[in-house]
Amino acid sequence: QVQLVESGGGLVQPGGSLRLSCVGSGFMFRTSGMSWYRQAPGKERELVGQIASLGQSTDFADSVKGRFTISRDNAKNTVYLQMNSLKPEDTAMYYCSIHWGSRYWGQGTQVTVSS
Repeated sequence: QVQLVESGGGLVQPGGSLRLSCVGSGFMFRTSGMSWYRQAPGKERELVGQIASLGQSTDFADSVKGRFTISRDNAKNTVYLQMNSLKPEDTAMYYCSIHWGSRYWGQGTQVTVSS
């Protein structure tokens, strides 16, 4: 069974940083691209960024370029989302996702940016 477990969310002040983690199992992690999405209340889910299977390429939404980075440790079946210079508009539930026959989602981890 595909399983994705996110962690690392919390409350942070504007300008602060958080690192989210996603541990995957039940699929071939090392050959799978990984994605991070987020969804704020009343808004549609949006793609934050993606990382290729070996980390050879990444891309990001314009809203987070220059502030967020994605990395992965395939030996640990883990992908990370490093979030810097956080803004209140970054407040959302953050999800990691893979496409493995179908698209799979984790339970999400809440990020709240507020003073």
